[in-house]
Amino acid sequence: MTTPEPNTGLERLYRESGWTLRQVAQAVNRLGTEQGQPLKYRAPSAHQWLQGHMPREGVRFLVLEAFSRRLRRPVTYAEAGFAPPSGQLATRPSTVEELVDLGRQEMDPNRRGVLGAGLFSVALTVPGWPEVVGRLESIQTDPQRRIGRSEVQAVSAMTDRLSDLDDEFGGRYARPMASAFLVNTVAPYLKASASEETRKSMMSTASFLCYLTGWMAVDEGLHGLAQKYYVKSLELAGASGDHLTYCHVLRGMSVQAANLGHGTPAVRLANAAAEASPESGPRMRAFMAGQQAHAYALAGERTNALNSIREAERAVNQAESQLGTFGGFSSATLAYSTSEVRHAMGDVKGSVESLHDHFRLRDSSDKQRSGLIFSSLLAERQLQMGHLEAACTTWGKVLDAYPAIHSGRIDQQVAKIPTLLAPYRSNPAARHLLERTREVSAKK
Repeated sequence: MTTPEPNTGLERLYRESGWTLRQVAQAVNRLGTEQGQPLKYRAPSAHQWLQGHMPREGVRFLVLEAFSRRLRRPVTYAEAGFAPPSGQLATRPSTVEELVDLGRQEMDPNRRGVLGAGLFSVALTVPGWPEVVGRLESIQTDPQRRIGRSEVQAVSAMTDRLSDLDDEFGGRYARPMASAFLVNTVAPYLKASASEETRKSMMSTASFLCYLTGWMAVDEGLHGLAQKYYVKSLELAGASGDHLTYCHVLRGMSVQAANLGHGTPAVRLANAAAEASPESGPRMRAFMAGQQAHAYALAGERTNALNSIREAERAVNQAESQLGTFGGFSSATLAYSTSEVRHAMGDVKGSVESLHDHFRLRDSSDKQRSGLIFSSLLAERQLQMGHLEAACTTWGKVLDAYPAIHSGRIDQQVAKIPTLLAPYRSNPAARHLLERTREVSAKK
């Protein structure tokens, strides 16, 4: 048997990381656990990889992800000296085929657990606007089916209904319906014969539905799955020439990265969204700058964070006299963004003050789920400040509405309450809230 050549690409990454062989193996094992497949690699395995022994196909991605997170930049298969996955060697399926396959796997109970275990990747390759424009122009159409404006309006209306269900009940309730609708109705429409105008309108509408489905997956904590839907959304947005949705999706991907604590990827995505923005009105500037500020703060770029939040403030003030907001970004949203920036920079008290501003500025158009998430954050930060009874009061309001919400993110917030309050069991307010949390959680 031929002795493999040392993997010089992986060796460079190893030296750059500053890790020991044992730490490389531990990082890969942690990612395996995160993906739902615990691994037991040790230092000798990492040494073998450096000597040119190829990790099995399912592990190569985890090695790349481990180095990507350590080095805070994407690491490719080629850079690491790895052969790409076998599926990447074949002809790439079309966006529509990939979308159908993704949705059908979701609809299969036997596959749903595998999809749910998908790993969030900081090394995800995000297609740029020039790469996706017109990509679906050569797609084969079905001459037996033709669609018109009424089908586009139906998909748009259904997307609105699904969005309302998501806002009211949570992603776990609405996403199965969204994925089934994508497979059974929208995908066939994307392949149907149509005028050029109708065809682009359908792709644009489908793009936003994909984005919404990815947003629902984020709410469930299915972050790898969400990224897959987001990329499909970007491709459809480019195919339809929908620059606005393309930027909206990039910003949503930055929000996802920021909420998971990945500051550098969040900055990269937020800046890409702002740079690709097709317009520079105050609403759009506020929408983009608010997210850039949060991302910069997480990445430790204090000056950029403060400059961006000031830009968002100026833009919101300019837009206040105009009706409506872009992407729901309002004075209340700005207050929430300010809170996140302050918290990321270590100002817990200022973060609490800004969250109070957010709730003061909220109106009837703001969604219950976001209110519960932000209330949970407020309670945690009140507790950080030592305001135990105020935290218990805030958490009590969350528990009042919790039974009607099917949201993975809120589930996670509520699940933290017993651990956070454990040191305060002797306090009557804390003890009462702990009992309520157990009772409410048992009924979910």
